[in-house]
Amino acid sequence: MTRAITLILMLTALLHSAAIFGFFYAWVCSTMWGLDAAEPATAIAAMQAMNASVRNAVFAPAFFATPFLLILAGACLWTRKRRSSATFFGLAGLVYLFGGLVLTMAVNVPMNEALALVTIPDDANAAAQIWNDYSGPWQFWNQTRTVASGLSFLLAAWGAVLYRPVTMS
Repeated sequence: MTRAITLILMLTALLHSAAIFGFFYAWVCSTMWGLDAAEPATAIAAMQAMNASVRNAVFAPAFFATPFLLILAGACLWTRKRRSSATFFGLAGLVYLFGGLVLTMAVNVPMNEALALVTIPDDANAAAQIWNDYSGPWQFWNQTRTVASGLSFLLAAWGAVLYRPVTMS
């Protein structure tokens, strides 16, 4: 792999990693707090709408491609004998793969799909119970994937810091 391809892969992987960390982080510090402050029926309807809209071509690359870009960058760095950088990019890919992508598909997506099937009740107490049963656990797992994606970004960033291109003397 050429130096230019290596740098492009590293930067693309870093950008995707930062984007998905930012996405999860925004849910932690604004979106869910806002929904928790709203009327439960409104929160349920809003979450149903957001979950339906997030499946789009803008979100998909950051969510799905990030672990593979990180691992590919690591493999490219490995072939260029940049073992330390390669190791950190590879670890970053694995952390996000399991702590972000797999966790989301195994926990958050099924919770979202179950909420999508809910008919919002007219009774405020029933709506509050549905929202409380959903919001707390969903936020715990979102915070977990936020930490994992943040760690993934930091690992990749450290791999980039350690990168030293070969210089011809």
